[in-house]
Amino acid sequence: MILVLRALGVGDLVTAVPALRALRAAYPSRELALAAPGWLAPLVDLVGGVDRVVDTAGLERPLRVGSAPRVAVNLHGRGPQSHRLLAATGPGRLLAYASPDADHVDGPRWAVDEHEVDRWCRLLSWYDIPADRADLGLRRPGPTGLPSGVTLLHPGSKIPAKRWPAERFAALARTLTDQGHRVLLTGSADERALAARVADAAGLSSDAVLAGRTDLGGLAALVADARLVVSGDTGIAHLATGYGTPSVVLFGPVPPAHWGPPPDRPRHRVLWAGEADWSRWDGVGSHPTMAALRLDEVLAAVAEVERVVRVSGAVAA
Repeated sequence: MILVLRALGVGDLVTAVPALRALRAAYPSRELALAAPGWLAPLVDLVGGVDRVVDTAGLERPLRVGSAPRVAVNLHGRGPQSHRLLAATGPGRLLAYASPDADHVDGPRWAVDEHEVDRWCRLLSWYDIPADRADLGLRRPGPTGLPSGVTLLHPGSKIPAKRWPAERFAALARTLTDQGHRVLLTGSADERALAARVADAAGLSSDAVLAGRTDLGGLAALVADARLVVSGDTGIAHLATGYGTPSVVLFGPVPPAHWGPPPDRPRHRVLWAGEADWSRWDGVGSHPTMAALRLDEVLAAVAEVERVVRVSGAVAA
């Protein structure tokens, strides 16, 4: 068995796709088990190549994997806690970043300023396992009966500082609706109230609020068949990258160089106001780097993405 630890969220899983596929190719006859939250299982199926999910929420509890793995791979963090969690399973070999605090001196050094996709590809490369950082595509879900060709606005984020102000999402929804878009609002169950507030301010019906009404597989299906996705730096943005769905991603305070879509893909546009003065932020609501992003900038990015889609469609025809 090859045991891989990535006990995090949607975006974390999607950015690890090239590394997971590299491990599948390196160990084609071995069972590949992914230690990750169980609710991610529908998305893991769309990654492909993973034989089973070991339901793991955080790093506090031992991993229940049965027999000791032949190889354990830390795609979770720099250690030492994540290293120790994997070491406790008794692997024949641990592939991980060097962490003297965890008595693991093998592996490359951790780099703070690095894109999340490159981080895990570099780790595997150090162990002579080649990974293609461009291999981010996801399998398309089966039929779900959910609408296609819609524009998805995702105003939430589990980190409030990464949220673009709700009133600007509402203004964006109004403008896009006037331009002929069918706008729907996505999010988790905890973000339903936020999505409903945006819909109400935008003059949209309650039917436009899908937050809390779709599971992860349903969200993936919506993104796969969407016209456009506009969101902050959160999981749905990575789904858009995985499906090649046109997107505009609003970044702050984390720079897109760490978590953004590949810069060579014109269907995805990133907006970032750069570094902001943290002293002007009281720690509540949107971070200044998000508040600095103007509505007209977002609309211009949407227009540019749609132009790219039209041009590429004309060329393909």
